[in-house]
Amino acid sequence: MTVAVNAEVDNRRGALLLVLAAVAFTGEVVAVRLLDDGATSGQIVFARGFVQLLVVGAWIALRQPGLVRTSRPGLHLARGLTSLVCWLLYYRSFQALDLALATTLTFTSSLFAVALAPLILSERVGPARWLLTLLGFVGVALASGPTAVSVDPAVLLGLGAAFASAVLILMNRILARTEQTATIMFWIAVVACIGTAPVAALDWQPLDAGALILLALSGCGGTLGMMLTIEAYRVGEVSALAPFPYVRIVFAIVAGVALFGETLSLAGIAGAAIIVGCALAVRVLK
Repeated sequence: MTVAVNAEVDNRRGALLLVLAAVAFTGEVVAVRLLDDGATSGQIVFARGFVQLLVVGAWIALRQPGLVRTSRPGLHLARGLTSLVCWLLYYRSFQALDLALATTLTFTSSLFAVALAPLILSERVGPARWLLTLLGFVGVALASGPTAVSVDPAVLLGLGAAFASAVLILMNRILARTEQTATIMFWIAVVACIGTAPVAALDWQPLDAGALILLALSGCGGTLGMMLTIEAYRVGEVSALAPFPYVRIVFAIVAGVALFGETLSLAGIAGAAIIVGCALAVRVLK
């Protein structure tokens, strides 16, 4: 789980891994939707962190135990707490919105990152990126439909998750200067588990076998998707792979229609196209 420069670039393999990651992430949120009221939000987030802790902890123990050590505990704590908030808002948005819209909103994290980069990383953002960012949020209003006028709380959940994800992106850039990916993922899981355990315990409800299976599938899907994404960018070029994460929207549409009877509007399709186009453009513009 170490992201490194690979002398042999394999964009085809990277693209395939990102498509598989899209399948895993879609499976994650489908499992959460199927849970319905079968588990509390605290239980869902705890399960997500616990599965990641088991997987990454086992990998570190078998391969390189020293990776649990860190020189930046404070930043890991902040990063883990932000992940906890992000996961909570993320899962709640998928429980309340159509899969296609909730998935589309996740990609506004690129737009939020543009707005936050000058404040957190002191990066210069050109006028073209600012314009694309503003246009992207016009796409959000369009994709959200008439409810956006009355500020649908569920849409705000999705945007809140995307904002938190943008903060995580910038934190990762800081942590990656001194920490390896496995170390970051390990401490995310530790903080998420410790932070969510009291909430899950206080709001505990009995879990039947079906709920336990769905929680496990959700946690595995999220963890696997993250690992596949990391590996994809290890073997492929960022610019060449930029379009492939957006295949998640296609999978979300198919799952939403097939499993939950969701429908698409022309406004929703147009808004999603604007968001994806702007998110892609701000990633490739210098």
